[in-house]
Amino acid sequence: MATRFKVCNCNRTMPLDAAAGVAIADAVGVSALPVASQLCRREVGAYLDTLEGSDQVVVACTQERALFSELAAQRETVAPIRFVNIRETGGWGKEARQAMPKMAALLAAAALPDPEPVPSVDYMSGGNVLLVGPSTRVMPWAERLAAQLEVSILLTSVSGNDVLLERRYPVFSGNRVRVDGWLGAFKVRWEQANPIDLELCTRCNACINACPEDAIGLDYQINMAACTGHRDCVKACEAIGAIDFTRSATSREKEFDLVFDLSDQPLISLHQPPQGYFAPGGDPVREAEFALQLTQLVGEFSKPRFFAYKEKLCAHGRNKKTGCSACIDICSAGAISSAGDHVTVNPHLCAGCGACTTVCPSGAMTYAYPRASDLGRKLQTLLTTYAKAGGQQPALLLHSEESGAALIDALGRMAGTRSAHGVPARVIPVAMHHVASAGIDVWLSALAFGASNVLILLTGEEAPQYVDALEQQAGISRSILAALGYEGRHIELLQASSALELDTELQRPQPAAVPAAPATFHVDAEKRTTLRFAIDHLVAHAPVPATEIALPAGSPFGAVAVNTSACTLCMSCVGACPESALIDNPAKPQLRFIEANCVQCGLCEKTCPENAISLTPRLLLDSRARERVVLNEAEPFHCIRCGAPFGTLQMVENMLTRLAGHGAFAGNLDRIKMCGDCRVVDMMENKQEVSILDVKR
Repeated sequence: MATRFKVCNCNRTMPLDAAAGVAIADAVGVSALPVASQLCRREVGAYLDTLEGSDQVVVACTQERALFSELAAQRETVAPIRFVNIRETGGWGKEARQAMPKMAALLAAAALPDPEPVPSVDYMSGGNVLLVGPSTRVMPWAERLAAQLEVSILLTSVSGNDVLLERRYPVFSGNRVRVDGWLGAFKVRWEQANPIDLELCTRCNACINACPEDAIGLDYQINMAACTGHRDCVKACEAIGAIDFTRSATSREKEFDLVFDLSDQPLISLHQPPQGYFAPGGDPVREAEFALQLTQLVGEFSKPRFFAYKEKLCAHGRNKKTGCSACIDICSAGAISSAGDHVTVNPHLCAGCGACTTVCPSGAMTYAYPRASDLGRKLQTLLTTYAKAGGQQPALLLHSEESGAALIDALGRMAGTRSAHGVPARVIPVAMHHVASAGIDVWLSALAFGASNVLILLTGEEAPQYVDALEQQAGISRSILAALGYEGRHIELLQASSALELDTELQRPQPAAVPAAPATFHVDAEKRTTLRFAIDHLVAHAPVPATEIALPAGSPFGAVAVNTSACTLCMSCVGACPESALIDNPAKPQLRFIEANCVQCGLCEKTCPENAISLTPRLLLDSRARERVVLNEAEPFHCIRCGAPFGTLQMVENMLTRLAGHGAFAGNLDRIKMCGDCRVVDMMENKQEVSILDVKR
């Protein structure tokens, strides 16, 4: 599909003229690119003319996105329309005149076809909301929300006359509250602590009048410190049965679509709570914001299924031994759990951060929104177009679509008034759903494509474990690049919570060394394949030749060392290895190793009954990485009956030594020296001999 571009210099506030239009047109592959000055006003006719036909249209303006979209709707155009921001991202700022290559790159990336759709995760909410917390907070919000939502309340403490006399919605009381679930499917459990069940109580005041200690007030809860246990209130309540001091079944459970947690401390402490759960933590402003969001969560909703999981590649566990648990440990939404030898992901809880895919060493967990191949294509397009337009030393700025984009926009507006430097000309912003979804495979690929730096913008919204994981991934990348002689700091984490902080942070990174020629491979769906492509290219153009690189702990590459004096070649490690890095030899007792397959999950180390295995993180860069290396071999033991080799001499001798004193085996040690077939034959012959003796007797 052809693409038409509409570019505007925003009333001449950007240094875009006819000459710049020619240069950008050449870089993005179109014959001409007129530059407007007031595309949204007096030159709007040029925009409307572009809508004729079915070719997609890329408009280099997000300021007037709503206007351009409305005009297209009025025209009933069939042309797909996309918008890209070239103003705040570089057109305004001290380096705006040098930003033409970046603008061309952003336009070219905006013209890329949409990625293939991914499966969706659906939610259904009827608006049944539970308000939980102290009555002083819960009751006022219950009154306000009752007109728009189906309200229920669970009071963890009651003060004064906070309980409504009129039964307008269900009222419960209790403690030890537990909330599980997600939008449309929350399950709330609690303990009915007070003898008075507020849901059964009719507010008749009979108990209040009957209580001689005045232990019951208009909150309809018994003050147990004042109660002497005379039980006059129980008699007054009679058949209603709302008061029970001997209640044995105190557990309560209800289902709700939404939960408004007004407790001082949230009942769900996850950094990323499930959708439909709101916990303002006593902040009145956030209470109001969340209340508004609650009213909008009625109906059917869907979100992308952010991940794809290939169990056969997973290095989580084997034979009830746990190896890699990186995805479980890092998930801030509690969406990933162990299921024995593999993991399970609850798509309704998954928030789409993608950190699990970044730390997964094998590529069993991959990000699907967008897929790695789609992101790789975008980065390659940005860098290729930037270079074609004459740009040098490009830096990619990976940022979140919400907080990160807002900071960049704010910085751009400040730069437009000359109160900030603005986004440097060589820095190309790349919006992502979450910055934690890209790791070493994407970063090294970007450097292989020609990026001088990969910058990851952190705004404070990230879970602490995400920051730690990104730092670890950056450390691995730096170790590889430094060993290959690429000077500079290629991977940087920038932290900013304001536009001014971002302005300062963006001036800090310096261009780092890149390969002499950009790579042409495509980012593959398989993480390990992409890593191999990227590292091979970096090695091919490395300033310093290297065949082996020492890596920090936690790296997805490395060697396995075997203590041959302890190893009995039982091959338990072979059965435990999920990546076929450890393999046996059917022809003879040999333990072999293919280092390129190893993800350093540690399952072999934990499975080995002799504790003979240790791991060494490193990266081999020559042919040894793919060779089958013998880690241990032994003289085979030959069956004493048929002479066929089986097992190893060391293993059989160890078994004979251990079982010689055992009563059950002492008389049958020769069978241990036989192969499996001969052992069966010997047992059958012995059984026949015993039967013949019995007959003779």
